[in-house]
Amino acid sequence: MSIYSLVGGLATFLTTAAYVPQAYKTIKTRATAALSLPTYVMLFVGACLWAAYGLHIGDAPVIMSNIVTAGLAGIILVLKLTAKPTDGAGAE
Repeated sequence: MSIYSLVGGLATFLTTAAYVPQAYKTIKTRATAALSLPTYVMLFVGACLWAAYGLHIGDAPVIMSNIVTAGLAGIILVLKLTAKPTDGAGAE
């Protein structure tokens, strides 16, 4: 395995894993008001397109990392879209 493969593998792991803390916090708190809807729509669609591209070229790391990223972004996106609006007074 070359140094470039190791660097690429590490980069893939880090950029994919970067969404885990946000997904965990969002699932746990259900707080989505501060999250950008356009960001998560673009991230979800982009990761799905990358996964489709990975399928086309037969590249397992591209496929897997983007399926995970799309899954995490998709969870956050669904929570964002289904969040109940708050009036700022807090839950009663």
